[in-house]
Amino acid sequence: MRVRGQSWALLACLSAAWGTALFIGCSAGTSGSGGGGGNGGTSPTGSSTSTGNNTQSSSTGFDNDGGGGGPVDVPVNPCGTKCGPMELCDGVHKGIDDNCDGTVDEGCPCSPGEAESCFKGDPSYLTTTGCYPGTQKCSENGAWGACVGGSHATENCFNADPNACHPINAVPFETVDLKTGTGNFSNNADPNSSDWTITCPPGVTPCPTVDSMGNVQVLVSGEYTVHYTKTVNGQPNQCDYPLYVGAKGLRVELSWDYPTATNNVDLDLHMHEPGTTTPWSNESTGAQDCGYLNCKVSSFTGSGAPNWFPASAPPGDPVSWFLDPVMNKNTCYFAPRGVGAQWSALGQGCHNPRLDLDNITCDPSISDVQDSSFCAPENINVDFPPKDKWIRIGVDYYSAHSNTGVIHPNIKIYCDGQLAADLGVHGFFNPETAVTWPATFAKKLWQVADVKFTSDMCSKQCVVKPLYVNGDTVTRDPVYTSATSPGAFSPPYPP
Repeated sequence: MRVRGQSWALLACLSAAWGTALFIGCSAGTSGSGGGGGNGGTSPTGSSTSTGNNTQSSSTGFDNDGGGGGPVDVPVNPCGTKCGPMELCDGVHKGIDDNCDGTVDEGCPCSPGEAESCFKGDPSYLTTTGCYPGTQKCSENGAWGACVGGSHATENCFNADPNACHPINAVPFETVDLKTGTGNFSNNADPNSSDWTITCPPGVTPCPTVDSMGNVQVLVSGEYTVHYTKTVNGQPNQCDYPLYVGAKGLRVELSWDYPTATNNVDLDLHMHEPGTTTPWSNESTGAQDCGYLNCKVSSFTGSGAPNWFPASAPPGDPVSWFLDPVMNKNTCYFAPRGVGAQWSALGQGCHNPRLDLDNITCDPSISDVQDSSFCAPENINVDFPPKDKWIRIGVDYYSAHSNTGVIHPNIKIYCDGQLAADLGVHGFFNPETAVTWPATFAKKLWQVADVKFTSDMCSKQCVVKPLYVNGDTVTRDPVYTSATSPGAFSPPYPP
């Protein structure tokens, strides 16, 4: 037990994550966006695909991005295509393949460390069952990389067979029955022959284990690949399908390259009250600073906890407590190590903001998420973020413990389940270099980025601005201040 003293700059417009109603077209059905992106379920059995009410039409798309590639043969929705003559970069067009050439936002500017959801092919298919966006990240040179994961119109996602192996969704911390993604593919499996394994997204380590019944509890947002194997009449067979994990609102996850169990470090995630510039409290209580001292479940049975939002509000507006009628959307109820049971016992739903887990020490060799030594990421959530107010994210290097080496902290910012920024490994220095902390950095506060949710009549957007010394977007040096109380709130918010 630890004893403490009492004392991107561009939009990450996540239109798919904010609501599929932004993409209007004729399709057989609709599906929500999951966190992350991957290919739809595939099987070597040769199971047929069902077109439902969709009609695939192979038609000439557009390739007017200046690349000189000429016409591209792509599936176009005959009920109302959204393919156009050129790629567009702003508003509802950000993250979609406007010219349907199979590449998203080519030529559009971006900031290093920024990420966005992306959908390849005719945008009208994004709302169709079986179709999911992927994720692409901005390079250090300010160009969008490849759209990774997802199930796209370019892959005929709209013709996916919902009865075969298929994508499934979950919220962080939820225990997922992976069999729900096998459809009828698992029906003829020989008794006790079914087996599931998962591959975690890059950077997620250790990867949690799947039990013998196909259940797994996933703590980190992103896209996972499920590998299902079975035996039928003594012959092996298999299929792969994605598991998308994401939560509503703002979710920030802190991880680092965990040292050995006997050589640990302790980093703490912090979130500053929206729109305010009061100094950070860091290692002492202060309602303006959501962190380990005042934002865990035990904090909300006493005094000193953050009270940033009203007790009641219209649906979708910021509110202190919210009990979702759909139980699995109360993500705090599923937190491991008995924390979820404590939230549930309060009977009020989840608090905004909240720190679900405070990771003090861990052993990277342990894969049981319920074990107190499992290396879980620290995460802070605001299920219903305020509009047009900056929210600052910080990381306190609380203690190096016995560690004498360097570590690399990393922050992932998710907006409505979609990755909006990946900062630490990316987004800093020129040339881009991972943020590196020696043990001597203990007691420093890294002021990472400002986040703002905003909207207009056409789109909802999540704006992420990494913080640099003197605002210099060329050198991109990270901002450090003292972690001792009070910690200076600096630099000022973006204009």
